[in-house]
Amino acid sequence: MSNCGEMLNLGVIGCGRWGPNHVRVFSELDRSCVRACADPNRTRLERLGRRFPGVRTVTDYRDLLSDGAIDAVVIATPTDTHAAISLAALRAGKHVLVEKPLSVTSEEAGGLARAADATGLVLMVGHVFLFNNGIMKLRELMVSGELGRIHYLDAVRTNLGPIRPDVNALYDLATHDISIFNYLLGATPVGVSALGSCISQEAIEDVCFATLKYPDGTLGHIHVSWMNPRKVRTLTVVGERQMAHWDDVDPSDALRLYDKGIEEPPHCDSFGEFQYLLRNADVYLPQIDRVEPLVNQANAFLDTVLKGAPCRSGPTEAQAVVAVLEAASLSIREAGRMCPVESPLLSEPVCA
Repeated sequence: MSNCGEMLNLGVIGCGRWGPNHVRVFSELDRSCVRACADPNRTRLERLGRRFPGVRTVTDYRDLLSDGAIDAVVIATPTDTHAAISLAALRAGKHVLVEKPLSVTSEEAGGLARAADATGLVLMVGHVFLFNNGIMKLRELMVSGELGRIHYLDAVRTNLGPIRPDVNALYDLATHDISIFNYLLGATPVGVSALGSCISQEAIEDVCFATLKYPDGTLGHIHVSWMNPRKVRTLTVVGERQMAHWDDVDPSDALRLYDKGIEEPPHCDSFGEFQYLLRNADVYLPQIDRVEPLVNQANAFLDTVLKGAPCRSGPTEAQAVVAVLEAASLSIREAGRMCPVESPLLSEPVCA
């Protein structure tokens, strides 16, 4: 490994939408240096070269893999290329940070997990919302028992475009919410039911609705669409003690805790007297530090590579997300049937 002290030398593969953001973030951190970028599109490389004149640009990503001065690569390429490029990078002795999802199939994800284990290299997946301070705070509150037992989660992620020609809205958008649900609950769903509609193109769903069932009975519902007039990024978590609402579009008021719920009266003399009592008390806004999630993710990758720190979005977690996507895709093809999820088992739900 060629890093000097606490410095990691990186290459970025893919300079489309997300690649330049990774170049920017890692270039600004003290413990990393972006040495080179690869993309077959010369126009993208010229644009990136003007912005980052010290970064070498090449059209063939294999030039980065054969460069002994590069310790790790960030892969920000189309989804169906993630598995092959990640595997080639691991075999070349590079640590890997690959954009979500890890792969298209569970079989590919499992092979990558085994390759990372065999080489002893870091394989981290860019489930960036796991590094969002609002989501991390929400998990902290759930683990501490503030919300009580979790009844259900509901996520909405919509916008007008960008429309993907390679994967559907599940693989593009719901990947985020599946990873968030699994992270918050510390579990993998046992089943998923999904429906979708192809509006703008054939055989690729623009809008999808999915219901995830977790081992303890907790339900998670996801609505994703790139055919919607409003940009929405919300998550509601309903617990027996409190409820939480997270809104990523409003960072100044991202996370709210509601001391609301229903309570059963202690005693009723007759059925006519029986009624649930609504509890409607304070709304609490936890303090959330405003740090770009991509910066948190980059620092977590550096901590894992340089210090051996645990990784919250490693191969096991990523493989579980892919397994849910596979089951949801099967459910869509079978008119919404509840399909079993076969994935690596995470720990028991944190709020069971």
